[in-house]
Amino acid sequence: MPKLRLSFAIGDYDRTRPLIDGTVQIDGVDPVFMTLDPEEIFFRAFRHAEFDVCEQSLSSFTVKTALGQSAYVGIPAFVSRAFRHTSIYVRKGRGIARPEDLKGRRVGVPEYQLTACVWARALLKDDYGVEARDIVWVRGGIEQPGRAEKIALDLPEGIRLEDAPEGRSLSDLLLDGEIDAIVTPRAPSCYDRGDERVEWLFADPTAAATDYYERTGIFPIMHVVGLRNSLAADHPWLPAAILKAFTQAKAVAERRLSDTSATKVTLPFVEEQLHAARQLMGDDYWPYGVDRSRTTLQSFLTHHHQQGLSSRLITVEDLFHPATLEAHKI
Repeated sequence: MPKLRLSFAIGDYDRTRPLIDGTVQIDGVDPVFMTLDPEEIFFRAFRHAEFDVCEQSLSSFTVKTALGQSAYVGIPAFVSRAFRHTSIYVRKGRGIARPEDLKGRRVGVPEYQLTACVWARALLKDDYGVEARDIVWVRGGIEQPGRAEKIALDLPEGIRLEDAPEGRSLSDLLLDGEIDAIVTPRAPSCYDRGDERVEWLFADPTAAATDYYERTGIFPIMHVVGLRNSLAADHPWLPAAILKAFTQAKAVAERRLSDTSATKVTLPFVEEQLHAARQLMGDDYWPYGVDRSRTTLQSFLTHHHQQGLSSRLITVEDLFHPATLEAHKI
């Protein structure tokens, strides 16, 4: 039987590269890989369902799944995870010294429903009592004006969401003092340039995230993998095969990272950071599969619904193909 020829759209990460370069094979599949930025993958996937298999924004995927409109079924390979204490940038000189100071402020977001924004609002609410209704949200492109939501939203009453002025980016608005902060998965260029008028809300985001993990056990999930529904229906073996391959690719990346004879990433103190991560989170600090991420997923789904983004409170099982919810053991 010939292998299935399928299109894959994923980011070029150490944990996906063994798939892209062929080190890890996918059972029964002849893949065509496209390595693209998340913004392009998500736009094309959620607007036109262009890919057979692709990285998916957890938030956008949850919106679509709750509505029963998703073209994809989820595979619990969490190719992007990140603590979002680094995602909140503030304008200096505005009297914002702590998260509670964001109440009543104007805060930019690239899209209201972005996964990073969901997690940031969740930690602001749970840890600091800052509700989404306490903030005026300003939606716009981080660097390019005119960015719109990929998915139409029906937000709850009391949520104040405005569009950025025509021709203005969030980075420019922050520098000009027309907004007080930005919540974004990408650092605004004004921060990357080292502009002294912009800083992180959390002075030591690593310490804040470590405390958050120790209290909650949550390592926020950003992206999952989606498989076209029709392919899952026609080939019931395919979801498990894809999860198996992504899991094997992550294992290859972890072995390479652990080989400290020559550092595999262009960053100092990798060995020390790897040791710290294992001390805090265990040897499998970036787990795939549902079992060890259930608490994280349930927290996300609860907040997503409370924020008015999912039309109903869905379960973890609603997100993922049944064949990926458990695995064989030897």
